[in-house]
Amino acid sequence: MLFAQEPASENEKRIARRFGMKLPASVRVSGVAREITTETENVSARGIFFYVDRWMEEGARLEIAMTFPPQLTLTEPVQVKFLARVVRVFSDKPASRLGVAAVGVAAVIEEYEFLRSSDAAQDSSGMQPGWNFSR
Repeated sequence: MLFAQEPASENEKRIARRFGMKLPASVRVSGVAREITTETENVSARGIFFYVDRWMEEGARLEIAMTFPPQLTLTEPVQVKFLARVVRVFSDKPASRLGVAAVGVAAVIEEYEFLRSSDAAQDSSGMQPGWNFSR
């Protein structure tokens, strides 16, 4: 299932409603050259949750790039880049058959930018001029 609304729990502290979205995403951690490829678990207007194969520190700054497909946009695919900050990290899944543990990462979205196709092609580094990614 591509898109499903997540049920709210009694202890729900989130202000924005979450939507389960299994979408490919690329993640860059501030100060780390290598990009991480993942799939989102859920997304809201203020946050994003995904699993990766390595531990991330709370407070780490991330750049997350993903494309919303036509099924969600009801037009053409829309590329989006988020500047986010890790707010929660935990390991709740056992190691895979390859011995790699899955680490859950919840990040709050601080900024976002919708990209035109030409923007994404020209800027493969992911760094946007107005973003201070070194904080």
